[in-house]
Amino acid sequence: MSQHFKIVIIGSGPAGFTAALYASRAGLSVAVFEGRQPGGQLTITTEVENYPGYEHGIMGPEMMDIFRKQAQRFGAQCFFEYIEKVDFSERPFKVTSDRDNKVYTADAVIVATGASAKLLGAPGEEHYMGYGVSACATCDGFFFKNQHVYVVGGGDTAMEEANYLTKHAARVTVIHRSEEFRASKIMLERAKSNPKIDFLYNTKVLEYCGEKLPTGVPKLTSLRLQNSKTNEETTVPADGVFVAIGHQPNTYLFNGLLEMDNVGYIQTIGKGTHTNISGVFACGDAQDSVYRQAITAAGSGCMAAIDAERWLEGH
Repeated sequence: MSQHFKIVIIGSGPAGFTAALYASRAGLSVAVFEGRQPGGQLTITTEVENYPGYEHGIMGPEMMDIFRKQAQRFGAQCFFEYIEKVDFSERPFKVTSDRDNKVYTADAVIVATGASAKLLGAPGEEHYMGYGVSACATCDGFFFKNQHVYVVGGGDTAMEEANYLTKHAARVTVIHRSEEFRASKIMLERAKSNPKIDFLYNTKVLEYCGEKLPTGVPKLTSLRLQNSKTNEETTVPADGVFVAIGHQPNTYLFNGLLEMDNVGYIQTIGKGTHTNISGVFACGDAQDSVYRQAITAAGSGCMAAIDAERWLEGH
């Protein structure tokens, strides 16, 4: 027999856990399916300094553990399972877990599956992630005051990140694989006119290199690059690298069910979190292609829980 909850939340992170906190505190039975990255993107972030309430900053994984425990305190149940299939054709809705194909049912579903930064996949990228390698300038730029950092990419995201980083870094070098840019003309011109930004054309990152500090923590120190026209390889010192080649929302599970934009971000209706299926709500980076911050994800998780609670009252 399947286990039933008033609300099933697919995904964790700030959006999923905040939704769970609000819904469970409202006296609803709540299940959170944490998926393949419990705690979301913040679990691969080191220090978080821009979330209100943590005066001296907090490590991303610790922060998510606090979020989880706070939701559990009010009765939310967390499952370290991945939802492989959903059935929104009738209520109660059905979700199927990767653990022995177990089926759970719910009166309402909140999608909080987040997004993943696209990465290069070059050697050392994973090892130095959070230790010199980042995919979010607004999250981590502050840690590179008066340093030389690199931005990888050729679209609007890369230009935006490069411009933002000049507020902190002494020098920003944009690495792009060709001489043609996907970035809009205005964004490209803004970056090119910034005296703190340089460009490396026809270049790709072969490897992220670094050392282990006496504390045992890894630290990025250089990049091994290759010119795609001459095949010449060079190694350049680097204090930090920001990979800015876009994000991919983790929403493929809902293809053909929920309305999405051409990238895959779930489209919500009006100012709220309702999707095109009554009783299914979306929050966090799964539907936010603009801000992608912990604080905005948490805010939309709160909205989704309130929307779901009100919807349940009327149904």
